[in-house]
Amino acid sequence: MHKHYYITTPIYYPSAKPHMGHAYSSIIADFFARFKRIDGYKVYFLTGTDEHGLKIQRAAKSKGIETLKFCDQISKTFKDLSKTLNLTNTDFIRTTEPRHKKSVQHLWNELVKNDDIYLSKYSGWYSVSDEAFYNEDEVEEIEGKKLSITSKSSVEWVDEESYFFRLSKWEKPLLDFYKKNPDFISPEPRKNEVINFVKSGLKDLSVSRKSLSWGIKVPNNKDHVIYVWLDALTNYISALNYPNNDDNLFKKFWPASIHLIGKDILRFHAVYWPAFLLAANIELPKKVYGHGWILSGDEKMSKSKGNILDPIKIIKEYGIDPLRYYLIKEVSFGNDGNISQERLEDCINSDLANNFGNLCQRVTAFTIKNCQSKVPIKIKFNKDDLDILDKYKNSLEEIRIKIDNQNINFYIDYIVNSLFEANKYFNDQEPWKKKDDLLRLNTIIFTSLEIIRKISFLLYPIIPDSSLKALKIFNLKEKDINLTSIGKNDFLTKGNNINKINILFNKIEKKND
Repeated sequence: MHKHYYITTPIYYPSAKPHMGHAYSSIIADFFARFKRIDGYKVYFLTGTDEHGLKIQRAAKSKGIETLKFCDQISKTFKDLSKTLNLTNTDFIRTTEPRHKKSVQHLWNELVKNDDIYLSKYSGWYSVSDEAFYNEDEVEEIEGKKLSITSKSSVEWVDEESYFFRLSKWEKPLLDFYKKNPDFISPEPRKNEVINFVKSGLKDLSVSRKSLSWGIKVPNNKDHVIYVWLDALTNYISALNYPNNDDNLFKKFWPASIHLIGKDILRFHAVYWPAFLLAANIELPKKVYGHGWILSGDEKMSKSKGNILDPIKIIKEYGIDPLRYYLIKEVSFGNDGNISQERLEDCINSDLANNFGNLCQRVTAFTIKNCQSKVPIKIKFNKDDLDILDKYKNSLEEIRIKIDNQNINFYIDYIVNSLFEANKYFNDQEPWKKKDDLLRLNTIIFTSLEIIRKISFLLYPIIPDSSLKALKIFNLKEKDINLTSIGKNDFLTKGNNINKINILFNKIEKKND
């Protein structure tokens, strides 16, 4: 019986082409998905595009394109990005799909049935860019313009008939839920931010608009369009065919194991979404993780600021695996992080080319020359061998716990340290001086090969293509990667052929070198 794991990225707003922030969320989600698969989980990994709302409507109009056609074009760039980033997503949801509309309208009807929606009038500030409503104390005036204090997006005054969700009713149940489920929101500063916001008092939330046409119509009132965030958040269950369960997707994978999001949309996911679900008697997700931003200089990337970093350009120059490795290693997960070409090149040269690629080349070449291109058969471990081999078996459960707590920093540090120890072991043991002691030479080679195999397995969720190239040394394929096996010291079959492989990473020639 499979263990199940459901991970989601935000669904991206296709008013402009993808940037590095989108790539970061997706790569991190793919890391978790791959890790859980090699640990025996049945994984459902969802990404997609959020295609309704006034911002989309206006963007399409400004280009003179019919709105759905505009969405088709931009959504395709995000779907193509999934392939470029080498994502293993199970599904790609679009909020313009019939399956999504069906789920959203069913959820709306459930909220109406439970008396959590009522018709009134909305007067207040609204940001088209954020598709968010703001209270008076969340708005400031700068040079005669009204802006959201948090996002710095311009806001406009809205005064129209609207349906409201009884968010205020769920203030205490939400606080009770946060208390009973202290791991629901991570990291800790984000949790504190949400709790303080809810404690400050929740007002009922406007959940429909009359002033736009691009969206899902309110059932039984075609003059209203459902608020884009109530629409968008529902993607997490519409992808599982809620409310229908003919294929058991919803039963198997809900509640979500983790919603992975940027910190700027935390309120929607950690306040509004749980409140909608509570009101509809649907189980809440297990975790919402609000990660930091990828910055350009000191600022969050945005189209309006013109500081977009294009992941496609970096991938074309350096490759996808180096970018994946760099983002996972150099951006401390949960915090903001900068992209630096110099640091990216340092990662490629030091960690990937020298520490990993060179280790694979050296050990393989020595094995081919001195062990007839085969995994040694006669070996006898000593303390030095067992110390370095048993480390993985002894760390296995801790690795699982750290990943379940989204501690990617521990994971990558573990791998970097392992590579250092592996290179040190090979240098210190000096197998080239043991040619008169074949048992010792064979044991050093066997141990070094096993370490390369273990590290390649651990690197697979981060740099999948490069890991698979390294595993060609042993004729191992993707289906052979199993996390539990890193605890085994005799996974490799003695006497099997060892293959020569091409250089895994080319060193970058620095312009100032």
